[in-house]
Amino acid sequence: MVLTKTKVIDGRDHLLGRLASIVAKELLAGQKIVIVRCDEMVISGSLVRNRVKYAQFRKKRMNTNPSRGPYHFKSPALMVWRTIRGMVHQKTARGQEALTRLSTFEGIPAPYDKQKRVVVPAALRVMRLKPGRDFTVVGVLADSVGWKHKELLGRLEAKRKAESKEFFEAKKAKEALRKKAEQECAGELTK
Repeated sequence: MVLTKTKVIDGRDHLLGRLASIVAKELLAGQKIVIVRCDEMVISGSLVRNRVKYAQFRKKRMNTNPSRGPYHFKSPALMVWRTIRGMVHQKTARGQEALTRLSTFEGIPAPYDKQKRVVVPAALRVMRLKPGRDFTVVGVLADSVGWKHKELLGRLEAKRKAESKEFFEAKKAKEALRKKAEQECAGELTK
């Protein structure tokens, strides 16, 4: 494993647990990681099953004073963050430092929308889940348990995709002009 500045991972269509374990290992090794589009990550099993599991998880609280925890996050980015937290030894200094190297986001916010994003093939749903099996999108699960920003995120992502498409069309046109110029000058360049 080679440490780079910061790896930006596109969480779309990755299995939550598999990606979390790989990311946890990288964090402990010293790699800075940003996970974007946490709302589009998936968990195996149907929505009904995962809602039941989440309801059981939400029942776990301190009996005398629930405000002391455990805390049950409703946003997809924090669900992913908590899953990874459970995979690093976060009660030690090393684990705490590893967690500071992690950032999770719903959608793709400003600085990362212009950066190269990577996927983790070992954690992709299409590679790991048998076709026809049920799966749950984390954003849909979060929305069903009380996350209130699904519509806002939808609007922001639509705007980002429109700007991205515009940029890509301009880039293609520029590349076509460059190729045309190279073909016209091909005879002169060989001399």
